[in-house]
Amino acid sequence: MNPTTIDPRVRIGHVHLKVADLGRSIRFYRDVLGFEVTQRYGDSAAFLSAGGYHHHLGLNTWESLGGSPPPPGTTGLYHTAILFPDRAELGKALRRLGEAGIRLDGAADHGVSEALYLRDPDQNGVELYRDRPESEWPRQPDGSLAMVTRPLDLKKLLAEAAI
Repeated sequence: MNPTTIDPRVRIGHVHLKVADLGRSIRFYRDVLGFEVTQRYGDSAAFLSAGGYHHHLGLNTWESLGGSPPPPGTTGLYHTAILFPDRAELGKALRRLGEAGIRLDGAADHGVSEALYLRDPDQNGVELYRDRPESEWPRQPDGSLAMVTRPLDLKKLLAEAAI
């Protein structure tokens, strides 16, 4: 391994978002996406997780209470990507989004993954996705990735959630 290359076991552990309204954000991440609140700090912060981990998401109003999203053309977080274990679970998430009236910004098949794109109540980008097995990833003749952006068949994805 190259001494300047990060260890392949490293993972991004959690995302901490500044939000304008903590209750509204908890309702989105808990009630729509299905995360569980693991801890709350009064009305200013909350931590949420999947499966009992200490937290995958942190939400706070410490610097953003009542604030507005950054205007277009500014730097910042493009989106938070939430990895689902399989296609059926991603389909269930799509169904929950529809039931909650959440509009998608887009949906794509990237060859390596299938993804749904949306915005949370503070207009932070959110990607819900599932990876294909690495053996199915499209590759160039030299072995490098050949990711694509194709339309994702949402009807088939929803049908898979019903299985």
